[in-house]
Amino acid sequence: MPSLTSRPPGPAAAKAGAPADAPSRPGRDPFFDNAKYLAIVLVAMGHSWEPLPGSGRVVETLYTFVYTFHMPVFIILAGYFSRGLELRSGRMWKLVTSLVVPYAVFEIAYTLFERLTGSPQFPLSPLTPYWLLWFLPALFLWRLTTPFWETVRWPVAVALVIAAMGAVTSNIGGDLHLQRILQFLPYYVLGLQLRPAHFDLVRRRAVRIAAVPVCLVALAAAYWAVPRTTTSWFFRRYGAEQLGSPAWAGAPVTLLLFGCALVLSACFLAWVPNRRLWMTALGAGTLYGYLLHGFVIKGAVKLGLFEKDVFSTPGGRILLSVAAAAMVTALCSPPVRRVFRYVVEPRLQWAVKPKPAP
Repeated sequence: MPSLTSRPPGPAAAKAGAPADAPSRPGRDPFFDNAKYLAIVLVAMGHSWEPLPGSGRVVETLYTFVYTFHMPVFIILAGYFSRGLELRSGRMWKLVTSLVVPYAVFEIAYTLFERLTGSPQFPLSPLTPYWLLWFLPALFLWRLTTPFWETVRWPVAVALVIAAMGAVTSNIGGDLHLQRILQFLPYYVLGLQLRPAHFDLVRRRAVRIAAVPVCLVALAAAYWAVPRTTTSWFFRRYGAEQLGSPAWAGAPVTLLLFGCALVLSACFLAWVPNRRLWMTALGAGTLYGYLLHGFVIKGAVKLGLFEKDVFSTPGGRILLSVAAAAMVTALCSPPVRRVFRYVVEPRLQWAVKPKPAP
């Protein structure tokens, strides 16, 4: 995912203002790359379930279960690796090239894609992110606020109040999906507060064992909730009144979703492998899988592939899930990253003003 690095802050980062207890072991920690890869697989599978007509209660249950925690995990990790962020000129330039520039490029690319595949009047609207692109401006804005959250006394509580205010308000404009930025904010702020010891805690064997019954209970709860509520709550894109509930319901639902997301995120991380595996290298390229898999999903929708009879059967839906996992795996691979590096991770050194001579 965007701008997540698996290199924990070392001694040099500590001098620059990183937390004193940041780990100093060299290289990338395979645990975080494995977590990002497995999470992006869940994202792709969830997006492949969305277009299924009459997907059925089982698929809706899995969809609800996955959407409870897959984006919170990414955002928590983004916050964790943003600790000690200083808004100096060099760092600001990196934020622009790693988030703002790819957002602009892919916003244009997806607009052209829509216009060339049956929607010639599809508007180019930079302030209205296309589908999955909302995460790039959201992460940019969250990172700009990092110094504030590292200063305030109760950062997570304050962020939860802001998220709840967003959920009870239905007249927030749609620019940059501000509703999502506000409602997902607590996960980023929580990530800023985490330390390596917290991740070591969820990686214990006892937590791994306990995660199994917890996930089974969560699946049963999701199965019960499917016909009784809407999955739109998990998108964090709307206020309570827009979802047919009284405005005051937005506050308790925000807290409920936050608690559920934390528990299931811990269960997910408990089962992430700690050692270097075949998936570890793919974890460094999840930004590519995230930005590119939308073309495949939307292309399949436009071709009517999701309406094929084969996908109306349990076996067909399993096949679809496996295909989605394989697709995003390929998009995270080194060959794809080499081809798209200049648009996903542009350096743009030619645009940087040269430093004055001493």
